[in-house]
Amino acid sequence: MIIKDSHIPIYFQLEMEIKELIKDLQPGDPISSEREFSEKYDISRMTVRQAINNLVNEGILVRKRGKGTFVAEPKVEQPLSGLTSFSEDMRSRGLTPKTKILDFQVIPSNRSVAGKLMIQEGEFVYEVRRLRLADDIPMALETSYLPLSLMKDLTKEIVNASLYDYIENDLKQQISHATQTLESSLSQKQESMLLQLKDGAPVLLIERYSYLGSGIPFEYVKSIYRGDRYKFVIDMKRANQ
Repeated sequence: MIIKDSHIPIYFQLEMEIKELIKDLQPGDPISSEREFSEKYDISRMTVRQAINNLVNEGILVRKRGKGTFVAEPKVEQPLSGLTSFSEDMRSRGLTPKTKILDFQVIPSNRSVAGKLMIQEGEFVYEVRRLRLADDIPMALETSYLPLSLMKDLTKEIVNASLYDYIENDLKQQISHATQTLESSLSQKQESMLLQLKDGAPVLLIERYSYLGSGIPFEYVKSIYRGDRYKFVIDMKRANQ
């Protein structure tokens, strides 16, 4: 129900109405048109468009040119309270992970990468670019840097399976912790193509530094996650005063 003399903006009330309506729908189901919402609630189509645009930006709805507006696929949630691999995250949610290796090479480290991995500038590192998929849907674009000195027999096949399994089971090294930073951005042309997004779509930029139990960093990763399919969840506890 829309209350027109409420202090709550009408477009926001309509967003809440649509969220309730789609609870009984499945991903991919169509919703009513702007005209139908306008007539049903006796409000302007501009107000309806604002509400729908906001829900599209949230990743709750998706527009398809010439077809209408549909319920979007739910976003994958990743808690920030533990260190897990992409494959582990996807499997825990009943999704099938897949990795497409875009580039795998050994290069001398530049000053920036060397500093992040605590090695000398010029020491060799693996540079691995991967497209991460879940149920064959592109989710993230990753570029990883790994010290050659720590894993001299690393191969594309190992990376394609599970790097963390290789480190823990084959190298018998304990993975301790990671530091991760997140910021919002807009996709660039090549990123948009690989992630199947429109140019300028919202994405999450993530940098992660992962460490062994000895305190040595074994991985520096720059990732671009689809903003419409992925969200991070933080469980926060109030600090003791």
